[in-house]
Amino acid sequence: MAQAGIHAMVGMVAGKFAGKRQWLLLGAILGSFVPDLDNFVVAYATLAKLPTEGIHRTATHSVFFVAAMVLVFYLIGQWRKDVRWVNLGIGLGLGNLLHSLLDMLVWFNGVNLFWPFGGEINLWANVAPPEWFMKFMDPAEFLCFGIYLWVLGSWARKYNTDKDFAAKHRMWMMIQFALFVIFTPLVYIMTKGFLTIFGALYLFSITTAFLVTVRMRKTVEAAEA
Repeated sequence: MAQAGIHAMVGMVAGKFAGKRQWLLLGAILGSFVPDLDNFVVAYATLAKLPTEGIHRTATHSVFFVAAMVLVFYLIGQWRKDVRWVNLGIGLGLGNLLHSLLDMLVWFNGVNLFWPFGGEINLWANVAPPEWFMKFMDPAEFLCFGIYLWVLGSWARKYNTDKDFAAKHRMWMMIQFALFVIFTPLVYIMTKGFLTIFGALYLFSITTAFLVTVRMRKTVEAAEA
């Protein structure tokens, strides 16, 4: 997978180009995070000593999951008679789909785009990247979270929004950059326990980025206008 922060920034760009529809940009950004939330299931299976094969890059990366999500929010929008919920669903679907496509284009593992009907797609099946590079991709998650939060903060400054949250936003952003600095050497020197610690902090970070985005929705809505 590409780093979750990269996915979020792709969602930012795609949502802006998708048109001025309220909550669509918010949906595109949040939808970019959604596929990798399956890592919570992976973590549970790991702790419960259950098989983890076939969990990541399957259900939440499928076009059928995208379609179901869009349909659910369409129905919510019809029920509430509020087109913003329909727009949110379209944005979520857009962000989710772009996440899966980006995973296929820039990463070295397959994506089950048509799960549960099989057909894993791996465009890089015959490519073996250097070990040092693959290790670096773990701490790079924190770097990309930090950059995403920095971009979100730049939007807030540009549109003069969420000023009451600026200090906390800055704190969360700096935590991500600090984690990158700490974990970059650790990934090369720790022989045991790295993935456990990294995995826990990755889940913390993706949850934080998701919730900060929701908290700063006024900034995102201002960017939609």
